[in-house]
Formats: sequence, structure tokens, C-alpha cells
Amino acid sequence: MEEKKKRKREKAERIFFLNDPNLKTKVPIEYLSHKEKYEEAIRKACLVFQKVQQLQNEGKGGMDNFREILGGQLGSAILKDGHPLTLHYVMFIPTLMGQGISSNKRSGFKRDGITELGHGTFIRGLETTATYDPKTEEFVLNSPTLTSYKWWPGDVMGQSANYAIVVAQLYTQGKCHGIHPFIVQLRDEDTHEPLPGIKVGEIGCKLGMNSTNNGYLGFENVRIPRTNMLMKNNQVLPDGTYVQSPSSKLTYGTMIFVRVVLVQDAATYLKKAVTIATRYSAVRHQSQIKPDEPEPQIIDFITQQYKLFPYIATCFAFQYTASWLWDIYNNVTGELETGHLDNLPELHAASCVLKAVSSADAALGIETLRLACGGHGYMTSSNLPSTYGLVTAMCTYEGENTVLLLQTARYLIKIWQNKTNLQKLPTVRYLENSLYKNIPFEKSIEWIISALQQTAAGKIDIANRHILANESGVGKRTRMPGITLPLSCKLRQSWGLVLKQLLELYAVHTILRSTGDLLRFTNTLSKDVEVLQTWLEELLACIRPNAVGIVDRFRYARRSALVGF
Repeated sequence: MEEKKKRKREKAERIFFLNDPNLKTKVPIEYLSHKEKYEEAIRKACLVFQKVQQLQNEGKGGMDNFREILGGQLGSAILKDGHPLTLHYVMFIPTLMGQGISSNKRSGFKRDGITELGHGTFIRGLETTATYDPKTEEFVLNSPTLTSYKWWPGDVMGQSANYAIVVAQLYTQGKCHGIHPFIVQLRDEDTHEPLPGIKVGEIGCKLGMNSTNNGYLGFENVRIPRTNMLMKNNQVLPDGTYVQSPSSKLTYGTMIFVRVVLVQDAATYLKKAVTIATRYSAVRHQSQIKPDEPEPQIIDFITQQYKLFPYIATCFAFQYTASWLWDIYNNVTGELETGHLDNLPELHAASCVLKAVSSADAALGIETLRLACGGHGYMTSSNLPSTYGLVTAMCTYEGENTVLLLQTARYLIKIWQNKTNLQKLPTVRYLENSLYKNIPFEKSIEWIISALQQTAAGKIDIANRHILANESGVGKRTRMPGITLPLSCKLRQSWGLVLKQLLELYAVHTILRSTGDLLRFTNTLSKDVEVLQTWLEELLACIRPNAVGIVDRFRYARRSALVGF
């Protein structure tokens, strides 16, 4: 009953937004200039939020509306090349709430300024300075080098933002205390012109997300009040005394939050692409099998199924993972409010690896799905190139994927070297006994999970031995996912069977991508791999009759030229 009500409400909301003539673009965005794309996106974004507020005022919506508009299917249907106000809600407000005090929280639209031309992932290396002047109780901001200019801040930094949260090296009483966040006014609120000492502009066109207006930002002796420092965790007193937080871990909050959100975004983008490719494959006919017979749907070819169906399964894996990670995030942030930090490192490690794996796999998947549509997938009207542009950006922003994987690798090595607390850490508990298990092969999900756990343990053990032998660190990048998630869904039997098939397909496809490690770290034989390959083909055949129905459950508006997506 609740599910039926939810679907009815979602349908009404989609009609409310998608049938609004003011939210339709008169000219397809592919034919707009760079400037026109941004202006059109701002127009739509403002109208969308007005409509969200209308729903909320009528008691028909809540925060779900904002999430759906910013990162869900509905938002991507309206603004398919990125939402220009996402960072305000996903980064600026969480930063303000997590690190600001009450005097910091009076704000209009603002942006985050972290990444610099010379430094991105290596946050400690940022060069922008904020030097405290106790005589005036002000911070003086400067960009001492070209590489210290902020680069990439979005979504409206280039032309529109009046304020930003700027991360800079804090200097007071002659000592540097590392990076800290500050609220800085960039433009006059009336004239919209940059303030004295502010050098700001747009960085130009990108592979994707051209509805956003990423910018550059430099400072020359820009003074801001002492109270513009976000001082919930660390403080500078009027006389310049620096008061440090009891734990530096408290500043992780915003970055972890964004990475949690990005796992859901990866699922959203992949669902969009697999819907286009699957429906295209169902209507596209090609190549007679026998003379005088009609050309079959290309979805009937096993080569096409191999491109499509594993990514349908991956959508569900990402979706359940995103929900699980969101629950863990809420639990840990609740603990932080009471001063309990014990579970924060585990959340940090999980969010790092899941952001990296989900974005990389989604980017690979969307490119595979684009190629599965032949030349039609190359056309911008298919909506696949823009979707790829959105997801591939995730591989580098909010932490470059290789570095995030190394963050998790460092955590796993630390856990491996001290296994006394493994029972208290659900995501890595399996490491306690996985390495030396004798796991006889069987055709089951349980065997696949055990084999992957043993493989992960083996790779961690090798990396650890290498570290002990060579103090210079791990020489090889290792990808060590090893997080098992509880999956419990109450569904009617027929849908439950389809989900079981998708679960099996995702598991089999995953382990077949790691056959080298499988043969190296387990007692799997060549004939066992052949069984897995046959199992995969059996699952492709099982999913074939339901493929279009499954992707239709994602409920995307059909505004791709390939399927009327």
C-alpha cells in the first residue's frame, strides 16, 4: 500500500515538473553557446526550486524533493548537463553546518573554494594564505603564486557567486596551523562586480557539466573579519591565540558526506545509461541469422547481452550500497555529536573506496553502453555522451580515485597489522580468518563471497609484507574492495527471483573480471572458471525476457533520441 502511494506521488511530481512548459528548452542545449547553456541552466534551476517550494508549502513534499532534483532521475531529466546549484546544497551548507558557528550561518548562495591550480587531492599542499592581524581582528587572504589560484570551484563561481567558503593556510602569531575554512565575500551584492583584491572568472568549457560555471579565484590582501573563520572545531581568539580541536578527524565531515552522495550519483547515471542502451537494443534489428528470416532484435545476441545485463545488475549493487553507506553515515555522524569518534575511520575508508569504485565502474559501464548503441550512441541527442561527461568527472573531483583507493589501502594495512579490533569493525571482520581458508569450489553466491574475501586478504597480506620489506611504501597500486553488505528486501516472489538472478550475475561477472587473482590466491581450477563462464551465460538468458521491464522500473522520462528519452 505504501509503495503504491509512493509511486502515485512520484508520478504526480514528474507530471508537475516535466509537463511545465517553462521547463522545456526551446532550442536543444547541444545547439546553445557556452554562455547560453549556463543562462538556461540557471533559469531552469531557479524555476525548479520555486516549484519545489510550492510543493512543500502545499504539504506535498519534503527534503526528498531537493535530493531528487539535485541528483535523482527527475533532476537529470530537466538539467541533463549538470545542476548549477548542486554544490550550494551538497557542499556549502553541510560545511557551514558542520564547521561553522551560529554567526557563520547567515548566508545566500555561496560556493566552495578548495582546489587550486597547483594542488587538488593533496589538500595539505594548498598555497592560499590567511594571515591573522590582531590589531584589526581580521584575516588577510593572499594568493602568493600562480599555482595558488583556486581552480575549479563551482557551480556558479565564474560569473555569479557572491560568497565562497575558501580553504587557506592559517597563519597567526608567526606560525602556520594548516588549512582552515573561511567565508569570503567575492562580489558586491548590488552591482555584482568583484570586490577590491578579488580576481575571479570562469575557466571555460569542459568535457561535461557545462551547465555549471566553474571558476578561478585569486586574492590580493583581501581582509575579512575574524568571525568569518568557521570555528566550530578550531578557533582563533581576538589576540591571535590558536585553539585546536581535540580531534582533527572532526574536519572530515563534509568530504565524507559528499563521497557518500557520489555513490548514489554513480548509480543514478548508470541507471540512466543502461535504460537508454537496453531500450535501444530492444527496438534495433540487425543481421539475419538465416536467409529469408527477419532480422532479430540486437538484444537477442549474447554479445549484446554481455554488454547490457551485467550493468543492469551493477545498478542494483550500487543502489543498495549507496543506501547502506547512507545509513552508516547517519549512524556515525550521530555518534560524533556525542563525542564518539571510534567508527569515523571505518566510515572514511568505506566512503573513499566506494566513491572510487562506483565512479570508475560507472564510467566504464556508460562507455560500454554507449558503444553498445553503435554510431547512434555517439550522437549528443542520445544523451549518452553528456551522461558519460557527468560521471567521468566524478573519478577526479572530491578526491582523485587512485588517491582515495590508497586511503582505503592505508586503512586496511593498519587493520591487518593490528587485528585485535576486527570483531568491532563490520566491514573488515572477514579479514580475521579469510587468508588461510580452504574453500572448495561450488556454484553459489556464498562461495564467490568467500573467494573474494580470501583474494582481498591475500592482496593485503602481500602489500603488508612489501611494506615491511621496503620502507618506501607500497610500490604497486592495489584495488582492495572487501566490504560485504547485508541485503534484505521484502518483494513479491517473481521480482525476488529477478533480483536473485541480478545478484548472481553481478557476483559472477565481478569474479570473472578477477580470474588472475582468483587462480593465484584460491584453489580454484581452470575447470571451475569454465563453470563460472557457463553460469554467466545461463544468467544472461534468464535476464533477457525481463531486461526492458527491469530498466523501466528505474522510471526515467524517455528523453534520449534513441528511445524518446
